[in-house]
Order: sequence, then structure tokens, then C-alpha cells
Amino acid sequence: MASASAACPHPNLPPGGEGARHSLGYPRRVNSFVISSLLPVVLLIAAGYLAGKRRWIGGNAVKDLSHLIFLLLAPALLFRAMSTVHVEQLSLKPVAAYFVASGLLFAATLALRGFNRTAAVIALANTYSNTVMIGIALIGLAYGEAGMVVLLTLISLHSLVLLTSATVVLELAVAREHAGVGGADTRPSMARTVMRALRNAIIHPVPLPIIAGLLFAQTGLVMPEFIDKPIQLLGQAFGPIALVMVGITLALTPIGRHWRGALMQALVKNLLHPLLVAVIGWLLGVRGIPLTVMVVAAALPIGANVFLFSQRYHTAEDLVTASVAMSTVLGLGTLPLMMVWVQWLP
Repeated sequence: MASASAACPHPNLPPGGEGARHSLGYPRRVNSFVISSLLPVVLLIAAGYLAGKRRWIGGNAVKDLSHLIFLLLAPALLFRAMSTVHVEQLSLKPVAAYFVASGLLFAATLALRGFNRTAAVIALANTYSNTVMIGIALIGLAYGEAGMVVLLTLISLHSLVLLTSATVVLELAVAREHAGVGGADTRPSMARTVMRALRNAIIHPVPLPIIAGLLFAQTGLVMPEFIDKPIQLLGQAFGPIALVMVGITLALTPIGRHWRGALMQALVKNLLHPLLVAVIGWLLGVRGIPLTVMVVAAALPIGANVFLFSQRYHTAEDLVTASVAMSTVLGLGTLPLMMVWVQWLP
């Protein structure tokens, strides 16, 4: 990010030094900012939860609604957001801090739980955030355009790095299990699996429009208004519909007997992950909006892709389902806590 962006903690709070930060009015302004940013998010999720509970939108419609969000609304928002961003505005140091912290937490989970497919899926749950469905709407409301550029830089690499790494670890774990039982391994080769994971991470409705928008920005061209306006309207529809979708999913997802394990997973994801990102980012010299956005992104609930991995590898499916729901519910309390805390970092 440009240095000017990093100078102010966020666009909705006035800049100031340590004296301003520790003045009597500062905590009140921070709390007001967090509440005003989160309240629309909470209300939209609550509206979706009500719609799900009342069966205004049934389980069969959730898949179609998800396709609408990911295949039409999200690409419009992501392309337009990056279509005016120049490469020199991007900073990879905050993103590097995020991935270093995530890698450490992933490795620590494997060290504690052993090298097996269940541990790998749990490790992914500890580090993979819901950066699209919740993150885009929240960061846009809270930190404006400057925050969105930082977040979209992360999103463009988020799945590529974390999901590809998780695929490699899971395939190695499966191969180890097969070798342990002496069975013939009929699975595809590691190289083919990794290449497929890389392709799926890039040829995807989230990173593709980010890359396309960034490439368009480098041309110096300006979109005609009759093209830009429909894209803008589609992008504006993303936030509310995506958050309502989160509420519907919560209403249709049982936590059941796995609530203790799910609570532990949620606490690791929602609190330990952002704390680790904050420490690594601070040590690397990341400050201001870039650090704030990375910490808030790490504090986001577990992303739904983790559930897809648990299904694909037939492990911890019920626990991951409960953990995604628990993490999202708990996030209504932990997100404001982290948003307030990060403003007090020196």
C-alpha cells in the first residue's frame, strides 16, 4: 500500500499520535467505529438466519444462491475494485506476514495432532478465513477503498497458497496411510494432484476477476459508463446477499454433539490466528491499515472451503461443519474485540 494509507489507522477515525490515542475520547470513537461497521453485518446475518429458520429459503435454494454470489456478484465486485489499482500501490509485506503466521499455526497443529488427514483438515480450519462472504463486506464498510485493496491482494493469493499447501499435505498423509496398510495406491500422482490444485485455485471466480481487473488497470483505459454502471450495481448487491446467505447457512447447519470441539476450533481460528498475524506483522514492520486489515482478516470465521476438503478426504466432516457454524456465531463477539484491540497496537 502507499505510505499515505498506512499513516492513518483507518478512514473513519481521525489521525493522531500517542496523546490522541490515549485521550479520553479515543476509546469511545473506536467503539463507535466498530459498532457502526459491524452492526449492518450482524443485522444482515440475522435477517438471513430468520429467513432460514422460517424456511422462506429452503436448503435446495442455497446452492443456487451460492452460485449467484460466487459466479456473478463476486466477480463484478472484485474486477471493479481492482480495475483502478496500479501495481505500485500493492504491498506484499502484509500478505507475507499473514501467510507466515498461518504457516506456523498450520505446522503447529500438525505437530500436536500428528501427520494424518484429520490433522491436516483441522490445521486448514485453524488458518483459512471466510475472506469473501464476510470479509469483503466488513472490510469495505470499516476501512473503505484503502482497506479493500489490501484485502483483495490477500484474497488473490489466499486460496492459491493455503488450499494448494493443504492439498499437498493431505495427499502426502493419504499416501502415508496407504503405505502403512500396504495397500496398492491407485490415487493420481502427487505432481498431477498439485497441478490440479494450482489450476483450480487460479481458474476460479474469486482470483480470476482480481487478476483481470489488475491487468486492466495497467492499460490505463477507462471503462465506459454504460459498462461500468451495471458492474457497479452487481458488485453493490454482493455484500448484503452474501451476508444474508451466511445467516441462512447458519440456520440450516446443526452443531450437535460436536459443540465442544467446535468451540475449541473457533477460539483458535478467531483469536489465536489473528494474534499470531499481529505479532508477525508487527515484527516485519507492518503498520496502519495494512496490519489492521490482515489482523481482521485472520479473525474472520472459518471459510466454507474447509468443509469441502473434509468431505473430499472423508475426515472430520461433522466436526468441521459444526466448527464453521460455531466460528461464525462466535465471530459476532470476537471480531469487534479484535477490531478494537488492533487499534491499540503501537
